[in-house]
Amino acid sequence: MAEMTEEEADALDELWTKTIPKVRKGGGGFFTERRASMLLLDEPTVRILDARAKALHQTPAEFVSQLIRRDMATHQGCEASV
Repeated sequence: MAEMTEEEADALDELWTKTIPKVRKGGGGFFTERRASMLLLDEPTVRILDARAKALHQTPAEFVSQLIRRDMATHQGCEASV
């Protein structure tokens, strides 16, 4: 990595010390905005999913996605009969 000159360091220092950061009100941060996409599971369920995924050489996310897609394909059209 190239080193900064004194002029570049001074300019960067001035930028960071005199610039007011932009803050979004009410939006929250990275994890707050993605809270809806998170799913909390109990420990036994996590262990089972992890073991099954490893046995199939998949990540737990891949395994769960595959289960859901398979279930949706199997039950497609069932909503019309309800």
